[in-house]
Amino acid sequence: MNQPPNTGKNSLSIPPSETESLDAPLHMIGFKFDELSAKKVSGCLLITPQCCQPFKVLHGGISALIAEALASIGAHIASGFTRVAGIHLSINHLKSAQEGDLVVAEATPVNVGKSIQVWEVRLSKRDPSNSEIQTLIASSRVTLLCNMSVPESARDAAKQLKKYAKL
Repeated sequence: MNQPPNTGKNSLSIPPSETESLDAPLHMIGFKFDELSAKKVSGCLLITPQCCQPFKVLHGGISALIAEALASIGAHIASGFTRVAGIHLSINHLKSAQEGDLVVAEATPVNVGKSIQVWEVRLSKRDPSNSEIQTLIASSRVTLLCNMSVPESARDAAKQLKKYAKL
């Protein structure tokens, strides 16, 4: 069975309780963050039964959840921690990932504008016998509206993210 990668010099040691405060839905499915910055947001997910459709392959909705979440976090950091909102998500599911596979996700900006950002998110499954080999399973583009005002009730939303982001 695949295991999450060892932490290296670019990896973060974010305790699970802190991961929950960064993104509760990703935490619920077991997603682990590796990097948080305005240039890249990445992490991995070990595919469990909770992430699978009845045929024991990764549910497409989980891939979309990961894409939207990673792009939103990256856009939030890139916009100086202003509020962002996804306005378009396009995802192509290219290959399947099965229960027990390790999926690696990486979001990078395509365009960072003042009011609109576009991010590309790639999900790949890692070969269990050679961690250097990865197979692309989904490719996504996420368009986000940026620089929105943060409501008073959510003023602390960026607090945990700032703690771990590479600024």
